[in-house]
Amino acid sequence: MRVVVVGAGLIGVSSAYCLARDGHEVTVLDREKDVALGTSYANGASLTPSMADPWNAPGVAGRLWHYLGKEDSPLLLRPQALPSLFFWGIKFLRNSDPARFERATAANARIASYSVAMLKTLEATLSLRYDQGPGGTLKLSRDSAGFDAMVASAATMQEAGVPIDILDAAGAVAREPALAAIQHEISGALYIASDEAGDARKYTLALADISKTLGVRFEYGATVTGFDRQGGRVNKVVAMQSGNHRYYNADVVVIAAGCWSPAVTAGLGIRLPIKPVKGYSITTPRHGWCNGPRIPVVDEGFHAIVTPLGDRLRVAGTAEFAGFDNTLTPSRIANLTRFLTSLYPDFNGHFDSTDISPWCGFRPMSADGVPFIGQSRIENVYLNTGHGHLGWTMASGSGRLLADLVLSKVPAIDPAPYDPARA
Repeated sequence: MRVVVVGAGLIGVSSAYCLARDGHEVTVLDREKDVALGTSYANGASLTPSMADPWNAPGVAGRLWHYLGKEDSPLLLRPQALPSLFFWGIKFLRNSDPARFERATAANARIASYSVAMLKTLEATLSLRYDQGPGGTLKLSRDSAGFDAMVASAATMQEAGVPIDILDAAGAVAREPALAAIQHEISGALYIASDEAGDARKYTLALADISKTLGVRFEYGATVTGFDRQGGRVNKVVAMQSGNHRYYNADVVVIAAGCWSPAVTAGLGIRLPIKPVKGYSITTPRHGWCNGPRIPVVDEGFHAIVTPLGDRLRVAGTAEFAGFDNTLTPSRIANLTRFLTSLYPDFNGHFDSTDISPWCGFRPMSADGVPFIGQSRIENVYLNTGHGHLGWTMASGSGRLLADLVLSKVPAIDPAPYDPARA
């Protein structure tokens, strides 16, 4: 079949690769000039089934109100974004009900664990190199109440099959010796051996190159503007490219455009409850710091992570409801810089604040925190979008699940929780 994939980020390229492996003729459209130039470009670089819980945990309404307009908060709600969030926000808060939240967490954990296993298989089979680490994530808290909350939430992950070790401060430093300077500040930590890390953009570039050898065609600078329909199906995707309208024949269409997916599907009468949640990162060279971290470390108080990527460190975190405002707010970048040097005081002698690469991107957040994967109400249009903060974690598994559904194969995991019909 002729398949047109809209979106050349992690999810789109993973979908294209799996579809091409199954023998389909695949074309990928993206408005950018290369793959992974959006949300996949400089994300947190961590694959974390252990952090599969959605961001609308019970009590989120109070936290959002508390953080309203506070620049130093990990979860920032900008007042100007409130009107655009009204209807989505009602669904978001409704899904913070404890029972719904637990179901969403379990669904995310299942596909996240499946996806990381798929990634390991691809890594071994295709000899992929993307600055991947040795495996494992350490999640620490600097206060006892925060640690108790972490342990309580870990129980849900453990029930979903994610192995988690509970550590004291000494155990945390044994796992990551670079934390020795702040051992006295650590109340406790969780170690998750099954988590992974690596540069998402390098991975996407490598997988795109392999996909090309399978016949996948990438069309850049192509902004989808509409669809030709016949008999209740889409038979052509219309894109503006180099100032001209181009028509791409399609037996199947896959929408994998992240938080731009609702704009794409609107032309088909499909309304998706997905909103952009802005995240920031900085990437810095190690500058000769030989005793730096080996594994990613999350500080629960800062809601941020430091991930080693070869000779670089990636610092990522914060969540900001600000619409599609891509301004690199200095105070938010400063928060990440402050977090890095507080977590690793020994890096102060090597860190150069003028030699960092700041970035921001938009996480495609569904109202219930679970992605949409599967057939839409239009027979030959499929969705693979709304992965929120877990796009890297879920990419490989989502691509495989989507390809199985296109072929009407029985997938390795139950697709029901991700069914777009729930939108």
